[in-house]
Amino acid sequence: MIFDFDTRGSELPLVQSIWRSRSEGGGSFISTATSQWEMVVTQQKDHLTLSVRGPETRASLAPVPVEAEFFGVVFQHGVFMPQLPKSELVDHAIHLTASIKNRFQFLGSTWEFPTFDNIDTFVARLVRAGILSFDTTVADVLGGQTLYLSQRSIQRRFLYVTGLTYKTIQQIKRARQASLLLKEGVPIAETAHETGYFDQAHLTNSLKRYYGQTPVEIANQARLHSGVFFQDENSPAQ
Repeated sequence: MIFDFDTRGSELPLVQSIWRSRSEGGGSFISTATSQWEMVVTQQKDHLTLSVRGPETRASLAPVPVEAEFFGVVFQHGVFMPQLPKSELVDHAIHLTASIKNRFQFLGSTWEFPTFDNIDTFVARLVRAGILSFDTTVADVLGGQTLYLSQRSIQRRFLYVTGLTYKTIQQIKRARQASLLLKEGVPIAETAHETGYFDQAHLTNSLKRYYGQTPVEIANQARLHSGVFFQDENSPAQ
């Protein structure tokens, strides 16, 4: 079970959010698709690990370590590491453990494990060392700005910086929007229409891929305390 999950912002423009949590009893959870990458520090007893987690293109079942504390930093879409191709991180993670007390090796240098309170300073050091860079092209395109570049050039840039195509990023974003609407109580048919899906079947296939749940399951999960549930239109009447 995961509990005490909270997030905070950052003064660094490269960072979207910083979060922390802890686990008790282990188990597993559905890790939903995400188009962004993050760095996560896990402490389990005296064991420290820094994980570089790439974008995830589909939902998957992920284990929860027993009695562990976590915190992480989620980066903006335009942030990348020139020395580590993002294509190698898609649906993958690199786990770095301590080589000496409270330190780890990464891209030829030794780094001290950051804490939740100084993670901003750690990220700033990565920038100064040239490990983190920011691509304005990706940020501008995602922000709706029209650039004087060919579609092929933009696509190459997206693959290099994010590891994903522009289309995939938009599909994951749309699934997230649909999930939020369902959790707010918006009817399934209306959600499909508002988020641009062809029909409810299209919405269902998308959410099953990116969120590991059907629209009915997402809506009902948000209504556990209200006692109001939807029934899948493909299910027999009870």
